[in-house]
Amino acid sequence: MAKIRPFRALRPAEGLEGQIASLPYDVYDEKEAREETLRSPLSFLKIDRPETMFPEGTDMYSPEVYEKARDTIRDMFRAGQFVQEETPCYYIYELEMNGRKQDGIVGCASIEDYMSGVIKKHEETRAKKEEDRIRHIDVCNMQTGPIFLAYRSRKELDAFVDGVKKRFALYDFTSEDGVNHRVWRIDEPQEIEAVGSLFGQIGSIYIADGHHRAASAVQVGLRRREAYCREEGIEDASGLPREFWEKAGLESDDFLAVLFPDSQLHILDYNRVVKDLNGCQAEDFLEQLRGFCDVTREKYPVRPVCKGSFGMYLGGAWYRLQLREEAVEMEETPVDSLDVSRLQRLVLEPLLGIHDPRQDERIDFVGGIRGLEELERRVDGGWAAAFSLYPTSMKELMDVADAGLLMPPKSTWFEPKLRSGLFLHEL
Repeated sequence: MAKIRPFRALRPAEGLEGQIASLPYDVYDEKEAREETLRSPLSFLKIDRPETMFPEGTDMYSPEVYEKARDTIRDMFRAGQFVQEETPCYYIYELEMNGRKQDGIVGCASIEDYMSGVIKKHEETRAKKEEDRIRHIDVCNMQTGPIFLAYRSRKELDAFVDGVKKRFALYDFTSEDGVNHRVWRIDEPQEIEAVGSLFGQIGSIYIADGHHRAASAVQVGLRRREAYCREEGIEDASGLPREFWEKAGLESDDFLAVLFPDSQLHILDYNRVVKDLNGCQAEDFLEQLRGFCDVTREKYPVRPVCKGSFGMYLGGAWYRLQLREEAVEMEETPVDSLDVSRLQRLVLEPLLGIHDPRQDERIDFVGGIRGLEELERRVDGGWAAAFSLYPTSMKELMDVADAGLLMPPKSTWFEPKLRSGLFLHEL
């Protein structure tokens, strides 16, 4: 059963939350990140992307860059821009976008649950990205970005959250993208006990977004355990209880998370653009596609409305691609039936020669929040083709995770995004 614990958050001083909170570090490219930190000097992005505090061309993986992130947190705390709770708390974090609300409970999940599979993942991580966040957490001695977790909705938790939300909010602000953010603190002992007890009845938690941050936080905790055991001459630490690590001062056993009921979550499409047609001419490529799908030229941009349907922008024109039944009849696993998998299996790999989308520089991924206009812009700007996809569902995500399988990279784009900088977990 899931173990979710309260923590002594380091958080923005009241009145500064709107200036400090930022989108996750991996939403921005370097140019966008530099522009954002110039526009908003208090933005937490300067901590999550500390290379923006150095001249362009600085190696973002150099030691002084990570040290700058650590020093900036300390400076902001000394300046009173961050405050720390005196006792461990939970929080309710509500995000409202286009009239739709989602309510998450902020707390700390455990390494043991991640290692044992209580916390389930659906994507692989890339070693370089993982190592970057490991160094960031380790040098800062702090987890700075929450992991976006999901659980199957439970009416008892829904009722509890609704009750807390009747109180005065700790934070209430609207970010630049029009998303409203509200936070309530849970610090009464009986309520803290209730939250832990309710999550203790849940058997599975799912990583919705933040696989790299989760893996990195777990690795920091495991490495610190190993280092402690070497110093103390402990040969086998596998059976040592959590209480042992607490007494040893290793609070890195937990990682910062926000947990949402699946019924409130919204997944957008995660689209693809490719640099070339693998030496093929456009008409020949269209003819190859007709071998397993119906191809229809459309007057307007194509946003698929059902599974098995794709949009394609090629040569200044939009096409609708509808897979025929024989193309999908042999699918055996929950991963096989994902549209992102179908596109990879039927188009990207055999026709375009893109065998490993994690490493191949001939493919890029465009989150649905950027719209179909971004796909047109990329192709009109020199890329060869773009594909719009029907979004992966929460049920599909959970089915894949429950089966112990992994999705192709960039299968889900959640909106709205959690803000970084609202809650920090000091190790």
